[in-house]
Amino acid sequence: MASENTGRVKVTQVGSPIGRRNDQRATLIGLGLNKLHRTRELEDTPAVRGMIRKVSHLVTVEPA
Repeated sequence: MASENTGRVKVTQVGSPIGRRNDQRATLIGLGLNKLHRTRELEDTPAVRGMIRKVSHLVTVEPA
């Protein structure tokens, strides 16, 4: 049987958006992150992976 969390990733914000470009700040908000050390569990889709790649220096990713 498959786990409930199959196809999900846990994303935690570890960097501040201060001094970053507006598109990176908007990407963090799109991921549901707006304060340091906030964690969200998101679907593992190509769109989410692209957003994570764009702000990879500000987040950590682990399987959910």
